[in-house]
Amino acid sequence: MSEPSEQALSLSVFFPCYNEEANVERTTLAALKACRRFGGDFEVIIVNDGSKDRTGELAEKLAAEHAEVRAVHNRPNRGYGGALQRGFREARKDWVFYTDGDGQFDFEEIDKLLALLGQYDIVSAYRVDRQDPFVRKANAFCWCTLVNLLFGMRIRDIDCAFKIFPRKLFDEIEMKSEGALIDTEILARATRLGYTIGQVGVHHYPRVAGAQTGANLRVILRAFKELFKLRGQIKRTARAAERGPDHG
Repeated sequence: MSEPSEQALSLSVFFPCYNEEANVERTTLAALKACRRFGGDFEVIIVNDGSKDRTGELAEKLAAEHAEVRAVHNRPNRGYGGALQRGFREARKDWVFYTDGDGQFDFEEIDKLLALLGQYDIVSAYRVDRQDPFVRKANAFCWCTLVNLLFGMRIRDIDCAFKIFPRKLFDEIEMKSEGALIDTEILARATRLGYTIGQVGVHHYPRVAGAQTGANLRVILRAFKELFKLRGQIKRTARAAERGPDHG
């Protein structure tokens, strides 16, 4: 695959927001600043996932002020996986980059991912000096180890919210996860289809406003339940592909 030039770059950028009224404007403006450097064809999509604060109102205001910005709304809240699904399906450009709406990443580091698109189909970042409590980092390490073992992958930071995908991938896979499993599901299905995945480190910064929801026990238990269900689905799909249409 050839690397897209800066002038030819066609890029959708999106981020999910749930009760991020303190972060949504800052994150949107950072995305616009980074994308405008390329001078290419881009859009910024704010996915308001059923927020109960002013996130949706602020997202609409930003969309009215900036032609490159669109705001879409999940009503009611669909969870992290549902918010990412909405963003990927809303994307209109050739490449789709996503991060979180809490501002814990530097949009300027998107350059590191774009530089690898000539070598890989997908680029998945990993967090350098991750700014999370020890327990959360330990849980993430165990989760990542398990996921790699189950799906035959070698991803350093499966849930790092700083990734870029070709838009066509989302016409080839069916996303089902509504929860925290969404990153695993997309990368596992892409791997099964033969997509290559590059990895690069990016900096991770402390959250300056709002509250995390990913460490919620209910969210974690749901992810484990979905994990083994996903493994079964992918195995069945693989067996069906091996048998071919004459053995359906």
